[in-house]
Amino acid sequence: MLTYDFSPLYRTAVGFDRLARLVDSALDHESSMTGYPPYNIEQAGDKKYRITLAVAGFSEGDLEIEMKENKLTVTGKKSEEKGDEGEGYLYKGIAERDFVHSFQLADYVKVTGANLDNGLLTIDLEREIPEESKPRSIEIKSGAPESLVEKAKKIIGGKASKKEAA
Repeated sequence: MLTYDFSPLYRTAVGFDRLARLVDSALDHESSMTGYPPYNIEQAGDKKYRITLAVAGFSEGDLEIEMKENKLTVTGKKSEEKGDEGEGYLYKGIAERDFVHSFQLADYVKVTGANLDNGLLTIDLEREIPEESKPRSIEIKSGAPESLVEKAKKIIGGKASKKEAA
């Protein structure tokens, strides 16, 4: 039996949580895949999301957040410091490598803010559905609908009577 692991798709798709839960429940398996830097995706209400990345050792100048179409990309490039090439370290376990992390966002999900505090980069997202995409109420009229032929006769007859009057 073949098994497919779709968890990498779920981890980088924000706003598709309902679809992800449906597929996960259908497949009924857990993901053990991790990446650098570690991150969390939280849902903070019906239309609000938060991505938190653990970027210890990176400053605001080392990080870049870019959104193009429905793809959010977080890039971290560690600035080179002079004389820091392993001098004085007995063990260096804190990762200071560059990274690029992308998240696929659902339609109408926009970045509302970003904050770096105590080595955690938080990116706030919100789903904003435009008015033309929201459901609207349609008025129901009583009586039989007027046929297109009758409407056309009225329009043609109305124009003809105006021409004869002139």
